[in-house]
Amino acid sequence: MESDSLSCMKYLMFVFNFFVFLGGACLLGVGIWVLVDPTGFREIVATNPLLTTGAYIVLAMGGLLFLLGFLGCCGAVRENRCLLLFFFLFILIIFLVELSAAILAFIFREHLTREFFTKELTKHYQGNNDTDVFSATWNSVMITFGCCGVNGPEDFKMASVFRLLTLDSEEVPKACCRREPQTRDGVLLSWEECQLGRSPFINKQGCYTVILNTFETYVYLAGAFAIGVLAVELFLMIFAMCLFRGIQ
Repeated sequence: MESDSLSCMKYLMFVFNFFVFLGGACLLGVGIWVLVDPTGFREIVATNPLLTTGAYIVLAMGGLLFLLGFLGCCGAVRENRCLLLFFFLFILIIFLVELSAAILAFIFREHLTREFFTKELTKHYQGNNDTDVFSATWNSVMITFGCCGVNGPEDFKMASVFRLLTLDSEEVPKACCRREPQTRDGVLLSWEECQLGRSPFINKQGCYTVILNTFETYVYLAGAFAIGVLAVELFLMIFAMCLFRGIQ
């Protein structure tokens, strides 16, 4: 009876580890795509050291899960106590890191409000100064998503640094103007008409709404995926410890 239970536990652990293996492969794919994608995300990531670090963290986590899934499958099939203990400790570390990150994200979620981004934009944005990381990131976001400011072009009427640097000669930065194609290398349809605020030549929708609508579905999917990963890791730790104690 005990032998049957261990055998069942071994195959369950193999199945769960296979899903961890696939999850790691997916994270690796996402991390590589973000870093090499030529359609805009690479520009945003490259101008922000924090986002670059995040992309490499995703790559590292994907690689680690990929490796651990493989080791877990081998440990379960070969019934190796040393490999199972090694696997358990690493899964425990990853589980605690992910749980801490989720708690911190929940605590600091209020900093991702429309008001917060509006305040930061109006306070720090410097227009076409791409040597400033904050401004360069915002320009990449506005060009990539075809939007303007947080709420719309009116945000730049309150942007003190932007208005000071342009001597009130510009109503909106070039990043708000429509391009053909809508990329950083695209040609402005009309600089003059854009400054007059005419619809065919300026992006009037705010970036907060555009990005929220774009990623809303993916946020829920990412949350569900994260919960699923944590649950799988918890079961894996239980199975690994049970196998470790059952193997003579």
